[in-house]
Amino acid sequence: MRKGVMLGLLACGVLATSGCGTKPIDSFTLEVDLPATFRFRGDAIYQPATGETCTLPQRRGKRPDFKAFDTPGKPVANRVSFEVPLTEQVNGCPLVLRSITFDMYAKWGARWSDVGGDFAFIGVRDRLESGMAGMPESGVHELSGRCQWLFRTVGPLHAIRKILKCNSFDAGGQLRMARAGGVVQRDQLAGKTLRMVLGLNDEEQPAVDDNWVAVSGGWKRCMGEGLDDVFAYCRGNTSDFKPFKMPDGRICSIYPTCTE
Repeated sequence: MRKGVMLGLLACGVLATSGCGTKPIDSFTLEVDLPATFRFRGDAIYQPATGETCTLPQRRGKRPDFKAFDTPGKPVANRVSFEVPLTEQVNGCPLVLRSITFDMYAKWGARWSDVGGDFAFIGVRDRLESGMAGMPESGVHELSGRCQWLFRTVGPLHAIRKILKCNSFDAGGQLRMARAGGVVQRDQLAGKTLRMVLGLNDEEQPAVDDNWVAVSGGWKRCMGEGLDDVFAYCRGNTSDFKPFKMPDGRICSIYPTCTE
């Protein structure tokens, strides 16, 4: 009898992952691949599970149904990693992870104000719709996206400013209009890895349609109705252009090379 008990205890120790008195895994690893200088803050948002009748009171200040993940920007591309719970309990109310929102920031110039940002969103559902990709056998589910700087001019000096835009890829590898992120199924995440991969397009594009004309060396800013026209749509006039102010103070006619 003693020998049988010892063998049972040994088996339970070796096979702990099979459920011998161990708690089920209730979290997953969130990884984010960031381009150089990118900083992001992620908010994991928890809400009552499907079928629960409890509600959370309105709060000011601290939000226990939110979990924040923050990382500073680094001069080189890097990967950050966090452990994210799938469930929480607040004031006796069972909560489940419903979504993760990422606010991303990056510098595009030397001045403190030369910063642009966008956000990504991952929805966490009870079940995926038919045809949506689930967790692969590798245990790592990737959501790929690409960011790009969009340039425009503002004010009477037509000063260059940049906007950050991040979009997602579809299953065929084509860039979509939808923002970066995607949708995942909650019960497929336990013990697995969810990885959001963000790249950065080296080529900038105009932020506003019909404002710029592509030329050798870059882009020229359309004249519009005159030098004082801050909106300056081309409207078919692709021969009259206006100068603009670069972030370093130079007055140029072609962006970004500043050549004639």
